[in-house]
Amino acid sequence: MELLIAANPDPESKLRYLMRLPVSGGMVFRTAGTWPRTTALYCYPVPAEEWPADPQIVERVPLRSCVRRGAAIDLVLDRGRENRSQLVFTKARGRDAVFWQSPRTRKQARPNVRTPTARAAGIPDLEIVADSHEQYPYRFAGQQATVVKRALPCGDYGVVHAGRLIASVERKSLADLVSSLTAGKLRYAVAELAALPRAALVVEDRYSAVFKAEWVRPSVVADALAEVQVRWPSVPIVFCETRQLAEEWTYRFLAASRAWAETEAAAAGRLMPDGGETDLDGAPAAPEPTTAELRAWASARGIAVPARGKLARQVWDAWRAAQRGAGSTGTAQDAAPAAS
Repeated sequence: MELLIAANPDPESKLRYLMRLPVSGGMVFRTAGTWPRTTALYCYPVPAEEWPADPQIVERVPLRSCVRRGAAIDLVLDRGRENRSQLVFTKARGRDAVFWQSPRTRKQARPNVRTPTARAAGIPDLEIVADSHEQYPYRFAGQQATVVKRALPCGDYGVVHAGRLIASVERKSLADLVSSLTAGKLRYAVAELAALPRAALVVEDRYSAVFKAEWVRPSVVADALAEVQVRWPSVPIVFCETRQLAEEWTYRFLAASRAWAETEAAAAGRLMPDGGETDLDGAPAAPEPTTAELRAWASARGIAVPARGKLARQVWDAWRAAQRGAGSTGTAQDAAPAAS
């Protein structure tokens, strides 16, 4: 009984290896690596006939055990190190998926921490604007926050104060970070973030994972990261190990930015009554709500609006006035429209 790993003969496939398991009459998977050393590997099941007649064997390891238990296949290899792993049949983004994980990668994916549920910066219900182009956005379900979707000029998650976008966070997985760095796109994204009063880039992985990437030279990525940080020092790059911790960090950063903006505006009013420049002056106008959001906001405040079609200019002016007034007479949550 052996675990066989061969080179994938399909040159267009991003999964460079084929893995064959002696279970259920022989199961074949496409996979991205030969062992889940640093992260769980995605596996794509294919018919047994896809195993080539003359395979280019990359690795052949005797198996002590290969047993299917429910929605998983447990593997025990006949070697001293890296001998235990598991293939898990699950769902990812609503689709069937198989992940090959080891005890080490499973521990990294689920760190032994519990994120706090206490409100950040003392804000009872922080309104976070998620970019409408985000395909799988953070939900902030465990935090005291409300999420609305709008098109952000930069970043993936932002917070608004007095009608201005005062902070934003760009989210990156490790693969997205590497590809955007090597393609040069990240420099433009960070340059746009640097124009905001407060901004950051959060990565859903460890910094050490940069040096374990197999599809690019690690030194290229490390040098590019250093260059970006030196060129735009006002935009920190934060590695948060997992998606859960990255979401938690984003929530805390945006809440702190909102509290800072309120303090900054209040201090400016006391110290510079005749007006003076602050960091908030460089903030762009906040992204405007959709027609559906504005209609819900107006209806909640007794403003007559039609059930369909365009809204009158007076309704937009009332919303903008409420946004401007939120900075001094109330909270942004009071003035912002409810999410539809």
